[in-house]
Amino acid sequence: MSNSNTRDVSHQSDLTKMKSEADGSFKRQDSSFRNFIERELSLNPRKIDTISMYLTLVLKGLKTSFAVHCALLWDKKAKTIVNNESSEIIRMFNTAFNHLLPKEYAEVDLYPDSLKSKIDELNEWIYPNINNGVYRAGFATSQEAHSTAVKQLFEALDKVEGILAGDKKYIVGDQLTECDVRLWVTAVRFDPAYVGHFKCNIRDIRNGYPNINRWMKNLYWNNAAFKDSTNFEHIKNGYYWAQTINPTRIVPVGPIPAIEPL
Repeated sequence: MSNSNTRDVSHQSDLTKMKSEADGSFKRQDSSFRNFIERELSLNPRKIDTISMYLTLVLKGLKTSFAVHCALLWDKKAKTIVNNESSEIIRMFNTAFNHLLPKEYAEVDLYPDSLKSKIDELNEWIYPNINNGVYRAGFATSQEAHSTAVKQLFEALDKVEGILAGDKKYIVGDQLTECDVRLWVTAVRFDPAYVGHFKCNIRDIRNGYPNINRWMKNLYWNNAAFKDSTNFEHIKNGYYWAQTINPTRIVPVGPIPAIEPL
């Protein structure tokens, strides 16, 4: 029996319930759960001892064997969603659990003070035009809305390609930051899923963006956390089984290889 107090937020994840605008453009619903964990607050990480801590290791130790499809912070003891906004969860995991982590993980800082303004500046256009841009293209229900989203997506990818020129290993400064983590999740799915499924096919990453491709391969092959937490079959099945776009649920064989060697 369903709980009458349960809030129905399936419109945020169920593709059949997502609505498009009158002009055919896709507008992502705002995240509904926005609690924030800080060490000083009553919602103390030490007391939430059954939260899925492996996500902390993804971002802080960057080591996990789980494949995560969407961002969700779940309190298993209270049986409630704490937060489902990825941009806030990554900030929480950057600091809130440091006192519980081994020193080597606690010292990882994905949002250092010296780079905060640059990270924020990049997030302002990378998220709407790339991270969410692929969805705006894929879920558009009019040609004009799709074309606009695709144009903005590839203009933003062109900008990232320029940022990564000159054999740069990271997007901001000379260290791994949340910009790398946030762009990674879209870039690594781009060729296997977004090029075909979401019709983002002006260029693929491996042939059209050598700097992004090099950056992506460096993270995958030189940092086990990225490789170990990436399951290409899970990625393809997760997208191509969306019947609103692909009613036959046929999953493409390629690309082969899923990611190129260094």
